[in-house]
Amino acid sequence: MQQQNSGPRRGSFAFRNGAESNTIFPASQCRAVGYEQSKKHYQHIKYKGSIMTYKTIFSGHLEFGTERSFRRMYDMFEHRCENYYRNAILFKAEEVFDETSFSMDIQRLIVQSASSKEWRNTINMLEFVVQYAIAGSFNAWMVEDGKVIKQQHIEPDSDKAAVQAFLHGRELIKEEGREEEAMKALSRAIDKFERHAKAYERRGFVNHQLRNYEDAIYDYSKSIDINPNAAEPYMGRALVRIVQKDYEGAATDLDFAVKRSIPLQPLFWQARRIKGECHIMLEQWDKAEFELRFVTKRQFTAEDSNYKWRKRAMHNYGRALLGLERHADAVQAFDKALAMDDDALKVPEAEFLLYRGIAMHKAGKAGFKKVWKQAANQGSKRAAELLEAV
Repeated sequence: MQQQNSGPRRGSFAFRNGAESNTIFPASQCRAVGYEQSKKHYQHIKYKGSIMTYKTIFSGHLEFGTERSFRRMYDMFEHRCENYYRNAILFKAEEVFDETSFSMDIQRLIVQSASSKEWRNTINMLEFVVQYAIAGSFNAWMVEDGKVIKQQHIEPDSDKAAVQAFLHGRELIKEEGREEEAMKALSRAIDKFERHAKAYERRGFVNHQLRNYEDAIYDYSKSIDINPNAAEPYMGRALVRIVQKDYEGAATDLDFAVKRSIPLQPLFWQARRIKGECHIMLEQWDKAEFELRFVTKRQFTAEDSNYKWRKRAMHNYGRALLGLERHADAVQAFDKALAMDDDALKVPEAEFLLYRGIAMHKAGKAGFKKVWKQAANQGSKRAAELLEAV
C-alpha cells in the first residue's frame, strides 16, 4: 500500500466540482479562494446533469492507533468504496490516509457540486471508518444558498478503553464540581492512547478551570503537536494567555483558530471577536477594527453562542474606531451598542457612557458632558476626571 502524491498535503485545502476533478490550494489562499471565488463559482453550478447538487464541506482527523487497525480499515475502505458505493465518494484514499502515522486527515475539503447520493455515501463511509478509530472526529456540512441544510458530527463510540475514558471525561466536564474526576478520566484516555489530541484539549480546558495555567498551556500545546489542524486547542491556549496578559501570544493563537475553522462554526466568530479585543489591549487599532468590523456585521441567530456577545463586540468596535480617530463613526458604533437589547455578558454601562462621551467630544458633538456625568454617577472615575478637566 503506497501513498501517492496526488492528494492534498497538510496545510492545503481541496476544492472539487463533484467527484471528477480536484484542485488543491495552499492554506494561505484558502480564505480568498474558498469563500469568495468558489462561492461565485457555486452559484453557477447547482446541477450535475439533471441531479441537484450542493456545496459540501468536510473537516476532521482520526487516529487508528496501530498498524493492524489501520490496515484493516484501509482494506475495508477500498473494498466498500469499489463494491458498495461504486467510487461515488467525495474523497480518495490516497488523499486522506497517512500510513506513517496510522491516521486520516482532512483539514478542509470543499466540494462545490456534490449530489445527495455522494453526500450520503461519504457520510456512511465516514461512519464506517470511525468504528476503527481510537481518537478524533469529523464534521461535515451541506450548504445551499449560504445556509446549512445538513450537518454531521462523527466520532469514535466503540468500547475501546481510550474511547470510553474520553467520552466519560468529557461528560463529567459538564457537571459542576466534578473537575477532578474529569481530569482523571481524561488522563486515563491519554494513558491508553498517547496521541489522543482531543483528550489533551479537554484536559487543558479542565486545568484552565482549576487555574492550573501552566498545565493548561502544556495540554493545549500537546494537542496542537498531535493535530495542528484543529481550532479548539488554539482557542483554549489563547484564553489562558489572555489570563496571563500575553495578548500578543493570544492573538497569534486566535489567528490560527480562525484559519482552522470556517464561518459556519461559532468558534470562527468567537476567535475573531476575542482577537479584536486582544488588539485593543495592545492598542493595535487597525487590526482590532478589521476583526470587529466583520464580527459586528454578522447576523447571529439567537441560538448562536455569539449572539449574547453582540453588544460587547459593537462597543469594542467603537473603541477601535476611536483609536483610529474616526470619531463620528465611533459615536455611531456606541449608539448602536447602547440601543441593543441587554444580554448576559454586557459591558458595564459606565464604560459604555465613558467612551461614548469621549467620541462625542472628539467629534465636536454637543452633549458629551451630560454623558460623562451619567458615567461618573455610575462609578466611572475617569469620567469624573474628564469632567473636571473641561
